[in-house]
Amino acid sequence: MRAITYSAFGPAADVLSLTDIETPTPQAGEVLVRLALSGVNPSDVKARAGGRPGVTKPPFPQIIPHSDGAGIIEAVGAGVDAHRVGERVWVWNGQWQRAQGTCAEYIALPAAQAVPLGAHSFETGASLGIPALTAAHCVLGGGPVENKTVLVSGGGGSVGFMAVQLAKWAGARVIATASTGPSADQAQAAGADLVLDHRSPTLADDILQATSGNLIYRAVECEFGANIDTLAAVMAPNGTIAAYGSAVNMAPTLPFGPLLFKAIKIDIALIYILPDAERKAAIEHIHRALSEGALTARVHKLFDLADAAKAHEAVEAANRYGAILVKTS
Repeated sequence: MRAITYSAFGPAADVLSLTDIETPTPQAGEVLVRLALSGVNPSDVKARAGGRPGVTKPPFPQIIPHSDGAGIIEAVGAGVDAHRVGERVWVWNGQWQRAQGTCAEYIALPAAQAVPLGAHSFETGASLGIPALTAAHCVLGGGPVENKTVLVSGGGGSVGFMAVQLAKWAGARVIATASTGPSADQAQAAGADLVLDHRSPTLADDILQATSGNLIYRAVECEFGANIDTLAAVMAPNGTIAAYGSAVNMAPTLPFGPLLFKAIKIDIALIYILPDAERKAAIEHIHRALSEGALTARVHKLFDLADAAKAHEAVEAANRYGAILVKTS
């Protein structure tokens, strides 16, 4: 099969290559998926570049990148229902702690990691995975948010866009922060009740003014370190900060007093290792929202398999408004 591989860390154009390798055979409990599309996420790009903390060399001699994708099950291993052959699926954790990810014509992986897609498009399926699971867990992992106020940081980004949609679908009032311009427009299009400039020097006051002084029940946070002081000021007692990123400040100093006297919960989400029950709940939320037309995925650009390096560069360049996908077949 054709696959994109790398064996060393470095710039995408230098280390990613189109390779012919043996098509995998599904083992017991696995399915073989013929992939139509592979999704490229910032975590895939960081992994290829060597940007994960404490990782100095690739963990396998040859790696096929990417966690997300969509396609059709072509074969199953022992113990898997043969009726799954021909099923349209979306894939999660394709390359997590494994050498072979989704940037290839085929992937063999545990059957639970190939989720029935139904009639939804492969573009939608390949755009779920990391962004949708993160959004669903961060919005709904603590229970219902109906009639609550939810703050979504980075509402124009991949996770934020889906988080806004899911929070609105679940009955919350949603305040999003974003850069002014296209990013703010995307957050608004997702259904945010209000979008505020994340660069505002008075952001905490802006949020409190927008809520008439009512505090935030749950925050979905992409820049925990940069925004923790603002969050400490606007969160309600016993509220939850569901944080999935902190790239700007990876070693923040916490205002413990304000957090303590509000008993703020900090839920740091790493979707790769989400416990089974919580992942199942997130998948159920995603599928219900999809079936009700309340969740849509955006595709920024499609790349051919041979141009996977350009797809990585597109993710690194930012200023994108939707998923970056690679056509694998």
